Amino acid sequence: MRGLVIKSTGSSYIVRTDDGSVVECHIKGNFRIRGIRSTNPVAVGDYVNVQRDKVQCTKEDGNSVYWITDVEPRRNYIIRRSTNLSKESHIIAANIDQVALIVTINHPETSTTFIDRFLATCEAYRVPAVLIFNKIDLLSWDERTRLEELRALYGSIGYETIELSAISLRPSDILPLLAGKTTLLSGNSGVGKSTLLNALFGREMTRTGKISDAHDRGMHTTTFSEMYELDVQGDKGQGTRDKISYTKGWLIDTPGIKGFGTIDFEREEVSHYFREIFRTSAGCRFSNCTHTNEPGCAVVEAVETDQIALSRYESYLSILGDCTETKYR
Repeated sequence: MRGLVIKSTGSSYIVRTDDGSVVECHIKGNFRIRGIRSTNPVAVGDYVNVQRDKVQCTKEDGNSVYWITDVEPRRNYIIRRSTNLSKESHIIAANIDQVALIVTINHPETSTTFIDRFLATCEAYRVPAVLIFNKIDLLSWDERTRLEELRALYGSIGYETIELSAISLRPSDILPLLAGKTTLLSGNSGVGKSTLLNALFGREMTRTGKISDAHDRGMHTTTFSEMYELDVQGDKGQGTRDKISYTKGWLIDTPGIKGFGTIDFEREEVSHYFREIFRTSAGCRFSNCTHTNEPGCAVVEAVETDQIALSRYESYLSILGDCTETKYR
């Protein structure tokens, strides 16, 4: 039977079958050696074929034993270089309509390098991305200025940006963004993904954690990737009592990510994943320009004249380094 993977614990998978049943499944050892060079050959969001074990019919608790026998071709996915050096990659989620990347200006600070690497991967796999700036209630005047600068930067490139405070969130502020879509929530540990999820559902769906005082970094509270079905309903806000109902959606919550190492990028294609660099590259003297040290490079000239942000260009160069180095960033 066919089903959707809604939770991954690393050792087992929770699958919601087409008939509405929810079963715990495993994969056999030979599944892992089918040329899948990933720490997780099955990911949340995958559509899989499931088979009940005819020999080992039940476990000790009386439940049936199920095996995932095949993974259907993915429409898309988000992938990063694995921190497990024995493998190449880790698939964060599959078959998604958009990514909501949660970032914070402080407590903890999300680096532009992390943002740019994530966005470049979204571009490479053709997944729309939205930047959600969280914890705006904690910002100082200088930090608020930094927020406006980043919103202006990414907005000028063409990315939608939203600012909010998850602890005082009105669901109607963000529900239209999620209506009828499968959305991956991602970001560094401590940026408020779990708080946002709890606010949307109106109850504790996942634990929240405190920020480390010593390092101003978040600590993992979400340990497994999991999909939640969201009955997207809310009001129009602005003092009106009129109710508005949207289509249901899915949210995929994932453990916080410390770093984002890119993988499977061809060196000559990296510029394609930076929208403003790709647009500007049409003016380069050479068609195969790498935008590093070639004469007549329109991209380098745009950086020098502040038409392309230096932070974006540096992120571009760092990903070029990934293409020639094996180290994890």
